[in-house]
Amino acid sequence: MALLPATIGGTAAPAAASTETVTAYFVLVDDGGLHGIRFGCNDSLVGAARAGGSGDARLRAAIEALLGGAQQPKNLYYNALDGSRLKYLSGSFDGTTVTVYLAGTLNPGGACDLPRVEAQLTQTALEAVGAVKARIYINGETLADYLRLK
Repeated sequence: MALLPATIGGTAAPAAASTETVTAYFVLVDDGGLHGIRFGCNDSLVGAARAGGSGDARLRAAIEALLGGAQQPKNLYYNALDGSRLKYLSGSFDGTTVTVYLAGTLNPGGACDLPRVEAQLTQTALEAVGAVKARIYINGETLADYLRLK
């Protein structure tokens, strides 16, 4: 997927009018919130616009931008999901809550990757459909329970 202009503070940069985009969230390691939302191990969560779809395809496109190892400019963003073998199974949105089902294995690179995985998946899912709450499942377990086992 082609990298489109990054967002700062969660607001997407304008894209070409004819191109549908979604926002996938990545990490600026040890940025301290300078360029995005501060979280975890003094990192920043930063959105990047990606080629996407419309309607139901938006959620799939956004999550797959994280899971598919989308090309990142070297030394720009970190994707805590890069070493994982997760697959998007399905997702839904009931007007308030977005639910995402994933299957496979998650291979975090260390303790700091756990909040990164949670933040990236959650914020990407919320943004894709305009939800206020996200429920994410990996192999049938809630994301929180799955990460606790790591």
